[in-house]
Amino acid sequence: MQFSTLDDIRSFCRELPDGDAASAAAATLRQQNLTKPPGSLGRLEEVAIWLARWQRREIPRLDQVTIAVFAGNHGIAERGVSAFPSEVTAQMVANFAAGGAAINQIARLAGAELRVEPLELARPTRDFTMAPAMDGADFLVAFDTGWRTVPEQCDLLVVGEMGIANTTVAATLCAALMGGRGARWAGRGTGVDDAGLLRKRTVIDTALKLHRSLLDDPLAVAVALGGRELAAIMGAVLAARARSIPVLLDGFVATSAVLPLARLAPDSLAHCRAGHVSAELGHRQLLRELQLAPLLDLEMRLGEASGAGVAILLLRAALACHDGMATFAEAGVSGAG
Repeated sequence: MQFSTLDDIRSFCRELPDGDAASAAAATLRQQNLTKPPGSLGRLEEVAIWLARWQRREIPRLDQVTIAVFAGNHGIAERGVSAFPSEVTAQMVANFAAGGAAINQIARLAGAELRVEPLELARPTRDFTMAPAMDGADFLVAFDTGWRTVPEQCDLLVVGEMGIANTTVAATLCAALMGGRGARWAGRGTGVDDAGLLRKRTVIDTALKLHRSLLDDPLAVAVALGGRELAAIMGAVLAARARSIPVLLDGFVATSAVLPLARLAPDSLAHCRAGHVSAELGHRQLLRELQLAPLLDLEMRLGEASGAGVAILLLRAALACHDGMATFAEAGVSGAG
């Protein structure tokens, strides 16, 4: 296991490896010399330079793209916070394996390898309105699974999740680490009615009261109020940082999973971009807090890395221009004076 204790994670976050400034500078210079007015490709230019920084090369590539989807079950599902029962998590994992889900189609189109990791689906986390969702050992096992899922050689990692009731988990983490009550963060998730939304908000407020002594410790919050799939996302994102792999985050749940990292070290998400902003209440304000501007806004709320998966196509467009366009000198075109 890469990390034996929570303190090992804390120590790692204090000495995070940085991207390569020289590669970013070279990519910036190239953008300035391509046959276009400076800045005219907008954020396509910015993401090409970001990829250059973290891949440590002037001309980035997307030959090996991995989409990692982590699945977990939650004790709070028994509180009626989702429109679907917990059995759906395992059923959707089977659907992923059979190639029948949205992310299968998106991954194929985007030229990405899809890796799906179910995490002890037969053993849900505990109901965190009554006890901590996990203990430290549970958290570290899930975290390690995420770490080990990331290939050593990878040009881009996309992280997503599947887990009935996990929008309630995400909202609870946000409330615990950024303030507010359930009413601020709880959305309709899988489509709960008004009574279901009230149950979600009540669950969140009850959990915050029970675990209030932990709220100053981001990792303790992740253990007590999180879930295995969120812990695995955290592990995968840190593994990517260790290996200088840029990351696209999916929706509300995937982004909330890395919120504890941002609280541990402000620079911990520098290698990440938000693939999209979902329609789930709370995601936009979470991204604003983390200063992550989403690449897409398509009113998606499916999860399973679908929104970030679509954003891979945008990154491919950015790199096609960055690599394939001629410079002013190559094209014999006069540059700006």
